[in-house]
Amino acid sequence: MDIRVGPSRIHGTGAFAERAFAPGETIIEYAGERISHEEADRRHIPGAPDETHTMMFVLDDETVIDGDVNGNEARFINHSCDPNCEAVIDEDAVLIDALRPIQPGEELFIDYCLQLSEPVLDDAYQCRCGSPNCRGTMLDIGSGMDANR
Repeated sequence: MDIRVGPSRIHGTGAFAERAFAPGETIIEYAGERISHEEADRRHIPGAPDETHTMMFVLDDETVIDGDVNGNEARFINHSCDPNCEAVIDEDAVLIDALRPIQPGEELFIDYCLQLSEPVLDDAYQCRCGSPNCRGTMLDIGSGMDANR
């Protein structure tokens, strides 16, 4: 196993490197049940206590990967505004690749760049990464709001 799951200093549970990774190296594929956007919307319950805690990853215009169903350790990769990994869409897969050298024991982070169809009025998407580059939110504030989430 190249990554392990454990307590995160940023949020709940995180994913950690078990070995060194070089920049550009694939760490893990994001696994889970492949569902339609309509099914993803059905599973998302507005107002639920864990409404903002989602493990869904948009693959393309037709497919969402629900990491809560048949997912793997990749679903525990937390957000950071200064990530050491990135999600790369490769044909019909979401791969998590290293952005820089990663050492054994280091927590893995991607920038979620969440996009919502409606503006958010509370701090549910507040970022806690602590990076000097922190923008204060897990939302993609550079491109504005759109229909993806």
